[in-house]
Amino acid sequence: MTETTAAKPLLIKMHELDNVAIVANDGGLPAGTQIDGGITLVDKVPQAHKVALVDLAEGEAIRRYNVPIGYALKAIAAGSWVHERLLRMPPARELEGLPIATIKPAAQAALEGYTFEGYRNADGSVGTRNILAITQTVQCVAGVTEFAVQRIKSELLPRYPNVDDVVALEHTYGCGVAIDAPDAIVPIRTLRNISMNPNFGGEVMVVSLGCEKLQPERLLPPGTIAITDERQADKGLDVVCLQDAAHVGFMSMIDSIMRQAEIHLARLNARRRVTVPASELVVGVQCGGSDAFSGVTANPAVGFCTDLLVRAGATVMFSEVTEVRDGIDQLTSRAATPEVAQDMIREMAWYDAYLKRGQVDRSANTTPGNKKGGLSNIVEKAMGSIVKSGSSPISGVLAPGEKLARKGLIYAATPASDFICGTLQLAAGMNLHVFTTGRGTPYGLAAVPVIKVATRDDLARRWHDLMDINAGTIATGEKTIADVGWELFQFMLDVASGRKKTWAEHWKLHNSLTLFNPAPVT
Repeated sequence: MTETTAAKPLLIKMHELDNVAIVANDGGLPAGTQIDGGITLVDKVPQAHKVALVDLAEGEAIRRYNVPIGYALKAIAAGSWVHERLLRMPPARELEGLPIATIKPAAQAALEGYTFEGYRNADGSVGTRNILAITQTVQCVAGVTEFAVQRIKSELLPRYPNVDDVVALEHTYGCGVAIDAPDAIVPIRTLRNISMNPNFGGEVMVVSLGCEKLQPERLLPPGTIAITDERQADKGLDVVCLQDAAHVGFMSMIDSIMRQAEIHLARLNARRRVTVPASELVVGVQCGGSDAFSGVTANPAVGFCTDLLVRAGATVMFSEVTEVRDGIDQLTSRAATPEVAQDMIREMAWYDAYLKRGQVDRSANTTPGNKKGGLSNIVEKAMGSIVKSGSSPISGVLAPGEKLARKGLIYAATPASDFICGTLQLAAGMNLHVFTTGRGTPYGLAAVPVIKVATRDDLARRWHDLMDINAGTIATGEKTIADVGWELFQFMLDVASGRKKTWAEHWKLHNSLTLFNPAPVT
């Protein structure tokens, strides 16, 4: 990345062969502004939007990140504002003939000596929080469970000071669905694996209605609860079934849930944080409300931090199929093995077919906010999104809803929806979440701490009590990508240890779980 700084204008060009740059100045730049190269702005150009650095002929490629992000629909003069209405989007990269495991980076020195204080679980995983989660088999029980959770928080939780929270795993699945359809495995295994997230300490408690399609034993069959699953033939899951004849009146249901919750609270309360290596971190990285600065500041800083985490032996997941699809060649070339590359291709092909069934393609991804923030299309967005993954070899691939089985840099295939992606990363075993944003979002999750990274100074200033890290200092030259990457790494260790809380935790902001269900609804 190179920066061109005049007395007032600040433009950022990502690669020496790019023919556009983005405006970094707060408020943008007015028409008539003189920029480097003797160019005068023809138009007023908003912050984060692109300026043509040369005259562009009709049909000529517009290059950013040294990648054609579009083709000019008409001649564009140097100094013009280059926006989505002037571009024709390139077709998606074919999934044949891709480079397969061609990049063999030199081995990086192990990053040793970094630790955090976490909760060691019986299955070997480590939690960053100590939470009682109440699994629900079906949406029908959500209101009852939420009523019980509020009572548990007010009446029981104060007696168990070592328990951080009580959360209901509410979702909209469980009945009225084609539960035997092949793709139904996706939402079922997602909910199953979320119930076993490291932050829940292996304590599994279920609230069921009774008549739903997703019966408790189907959701959590014997053997699901690793190490501590000691169910006998006459002793099943800890399930409160609302339709049981013993329940007479609403409050009897609440009493049953509270009685069972207290058993789990007592066990969780006996747990204590212990010093564990940073290799026990399982970090999900994601971006939402992205702008053109995402690929300049926040995402590169997260990518730098991703490489630090991998060097420390930790696990990092990056996701969002449509937001990496246009850079699939970059990913398959970084695959640790040909098998990993083929797994990535498989997930891209599955999602291409999924979108085709809905009569759309990856171009449906971009939002009005993305475009207002300077991103012309999904190609440009994808180039900035991929850099969250750093430069380490990609050691594994997860299909939606699957659970992690190895460490290193993992591609977890998910939709790009913030809420579905976060839900699927939870299912994979995430114990800490990093979320970058340029437009701003108060996104949070109840099950894991969410660290928010702002792409711009202005957002960090205005949302000072919602953003945890300001990567906008990279654009202004106050800090380097490495500076912010290390800042994020150290903050992760503090948050994972409970020494610091994220702003989302402080305000108790969290979004609903959103299960990805590609199967039919009946």
